[in-house]
Amino acid sequence: MDWGGPGFVLTIIGLAMISWLINNWIRAKHGYALEDEWGGKTLPSESKAAKRLEAENRALHEKLDAMQDRMVVLEKIVTDRGYSLADEIEGLRSQHDSGAPLGTAKENSPV
Repeated sequence: MDWGGPGFVLTIIGLAMISWLINNWIRAKHGYALEDEWGGKTLPSESKAAKRLEAENRALHEKLDAMQDRMVVLEKIVTDRGYSLADEIEGLRSQHDSGAPLGTAKENSPV
């Protein structure tokens, strides 16, 4: 091989171009920004799947925030002093339970 001829220079240029194309193909395949020949970056356009996943993620975050708000309210109810009073009332109801709500039991009915 003649190291000083134009074939060697063209081979080097060809290898550089091929390696640049392979590099950009790999970057595009994995979703990274692409490089142009001057070192600038070109961001890949968002796909439909990425937009759908972002919308689903946003909806799940909103749902999680709503559930956390509900959990805070439930924690306040459970740790409230009135909750123990409600437990005592329910305990009394279960002792006096005749199969009907309080005040509606048929006291004079033949059984």
